[in-house]
Amino acid sequence: MLDLSFGLLSDFNGEAVHAFGIAFEHRGFRDVARRSTFLVDETGVVRAVWAYETGDVPDVEEWVTACRDLNIARRSG
Repeated sequence: MLDLSFGLLSDFNGEAVHAFGIAFEHRGFRDVARRSTFLVDETGVVRAVWAYETGDVPDVEEWVTACRDLNIARRSG
């Protein structure tokens, strides 16, 4: 359990892929999502973006730290 106070997005229908401009062709499939992570605050502002090559393994701890830092900054600011 990540113990986060906000939701995470799963883009099962591809709307976010196009909205964020991360669609590409991979192994003959169109509109595949480039491996990316977006940190969006409660007002809808994108606060951080991580983009990865197809074979890269994302650093999930980096995301968790950024989420917690944003939450701390929001509470103290």
